[in-house]
Amino acid sequence: MISGLALYLFSTVFICYLTFSLRNNLITPLVWSALFWITILFTAVSTVAKSFIGERKGRDIYYYSIASPQAIIISKIIYNFLLCSALSITGFLLFLLFLGNPVFDIQLFLLVVLLASMGFATSLTLLSGIAARANNSHILMTVLSFPVVISILLLVIKITKNCIDNLDRSVSWDEILTLAAINCLVAAVSYLLFPYIWRS
Repeated sequence: MISGLALYLFSTVFICYLTFSLRNNLITPLVWSALFWITILFTAVSTVAKSFIGERKGRDIYYYSIASPQAIIISKIIYNFLLCSALSITGFLLFLLFLGNPVFDIQLFLLVVLLASMGFATSLTLLSGIAARANNSHILMTVLSFPVVISILLLVIKITKNCIDNLDRSVSWDEILTLAAINCLVAAVSYLLFPYIWRS
């Protein structure tokens, strides 16, 4: 799975590179930001959506017999966060290599990448657990994840623009705190609600 996602990530960035190199590298910083977050979003969805949906039947019963539901959801969130973070940082390095670097405040941008990875991991892991209990789980996963993912994307795109414009970090603190609060809230909801989902 990891090799497939890495190939998808590399192919997407390379196609963007070929597309804009044919137009004499006419890529603006805002276009760079949009392409980056679209790539990371689809990579994260492809990764985290399989947390519960892609598992074989019967494995849930095995997990139920050896671990608590809280331990299962926390372990899946941590695993998905580490995987999303690794893929996001790899994507950033590929963007630097092929499409240049319009970001001035790289430290703040990397913090945003980690917070976005945590947001995708917490929200999509819980939604994958909900969708796995229903028929047409892939369609339900798409419908449920849309409002949560959009709220995260709006925040990270705004902070990314501030990093590109080299604004003072204090300008972005409200969005960073909001993003961190969303991550904490979704993680707490996942911890509290997952045992009821797991019982079904």
